[in-house]
Amino acid sequence: MIIIVIVLILLAAFIYCIAPGKMTAEVREKAKIFYGLNCAHRGLHTKDQKVPENSLPAFVAAREQGYGVELDVQISKDGEVVVFHDDDLKRACGLAQEVGDINWAELSALKLFGTAERIPLLTEALEALGDAPVIVELKVNSTDLCKKTLDILRESGRYWCVESFDPRVVEWFRKNAPDVLRGQLSCPSEEFHDLSKSAAFLLANLLKNYMSRPHFVAYSTASSPLSLRLCKLMGAMNMVWTVRPEHDIKRHQKENDAVIFEYYMPPSRYTTTSS
Repeated sequence: MIIIVIVLILLAAFIYCIAPGKMTAEVREKAKIFYGLNCAHRGLHTKDQKVPENSLPAFVAAREQGYGVELDVQISKDGEVVVFHDDDLKRACGLAQEVGDINWAELSALKLFGTAERIPLLTEALEALGDAPVIVELKVNSTDLCKKTLDILRESGRYWCVESFDPRVVEWFRKNAPDVLRGQLSCPSEEFHDLSKSAAFLLANLLKNYMSRPHFVAYSTASSPLSLRLCKLMGAMNMVWTVRPEHDIKRHQKENDAVIFEYYMPPSRYTTTSS
């Protein structure tokens, strides 16, 4: 009997930890645009980076094809919200410094992957995207970044949602902007290269959802853990990243409410049974 009670307590704790947030009618209405939507990862960029990731041409190209777009935001040293993925600038700009250590004036002078394109501000990216739905990933846990990103997105008047790997960021939106569609990013523990094994395990299995109570979970193309499947049963949207030509595209569409893709040209939408 004691063993059964312990098992039930552990099961209840597990369910409590992974449970998603409940969508209000307002949030559910905002989510509708993303169901069955193919979203270009960092814009419709090319593998050779001749059209660079997270660049204005990549966003324009995605908009013209009717795609949604996923993009990444960080904050400069002087408080500007910029669209950029990596922690440092080495891969994209050849500079071994972190984005948050440099003022916008210096960042704006850098070139992306040896092209003529530069790092855009979030406001510039949104202007280029027009009415395309946008998934905004916040890359760092910064209250300033959360506040400024929220203000910019609200002012834009478009369809958008936010997500982050860091549950503290998603938690900030839960507490300060509960009407915003919010998502928890995750992947298998071995893909969290900068975290301890225990921290990676918790995030990979969505055991910090008790902090963020996400409306959707965006998981990598790896096999879905039990916690992800249970989240969906409890009402969470499922998104998948990043689907490429070598993956089973039809399976990912069947299993997910939205697909974040790169390096191929799918239709802008696909059929999903979710609503």
